[in-house]
Amino acid sequence: MDWSVIYEYRYLLWNGFIVTCKLSITAILLGTLAGIAVSMARTSRIAWLKIPLTAYVQLFRGSPLLIQLFMFYFGLSYIGVNIDIFKATALVFTLYAGAYISEIIRAGIESIPKGQFEAAKALGFSYVLLMFRIVLPQTLKVSLPPLIGFNLTLIKDSSIASVVGYAELLHQGKTIMNMSGKPFEVLLFISLIYFVICYPLSMFVAWMERRIYIR
Repeated sequence: MDWSVIYEYRYLLWNGFIVTCKLSITAILLGTLAGIAVSMARTSRIAWLKIPLTAYVQLFRGSPLLIQLFMFYFGLSYIGVNIDIFKATALVFTLYAGAYISEIIRAGIESIPKGQFEAAKALGFSYVLLMFRIVLPQTLKVSLPPLIGFNLTLIKDSSIASVVGYAELLHQGKTIMNMSGKPFEVLLFISLIYFVICYPLSMFVAWMERRIYIR
């Protein structure tokens, strides 16, 4: 094995790593906000919101991420909507993450004892105040392990963006492989980078699950 290729093209790998982090962080932050908003709306008494939001969740959870990426990036261009590759990719990953995270949060909300909802209503709490003061703090604590677990998957799935030419880590790796003719070293190094990112988070998930189980 010739590891000099990694040093030679280190700047391309570094740029790919930064782009991967940019996409992942954007999707995680915006997807979490979207997921919380959708889960709150679906568990509220606003009936007219439930049908379109349920349709959104089922659509993005029930179709492949790759197809969603193709539809948004190439489909929007086909109908005359020009959008740069980062915005298109970030939008797809955010909507995809929001759909999954909303279900995680919704399950956490529904796990809260009904007595707490009734007590808050008796004290005159509005639905929004009830959520932010009582329900969501408990929900996020319970939902943290599956949330981080999903975000780990989302970070790894960011490599799918390479198929539309987004210059993330795998896309830069393909460029290096074409120039150097050394696929094994490049792919192994990229795998190690993903491992370094994801392994500490997976250990944190295991630690959180043990704490919750013990309590």
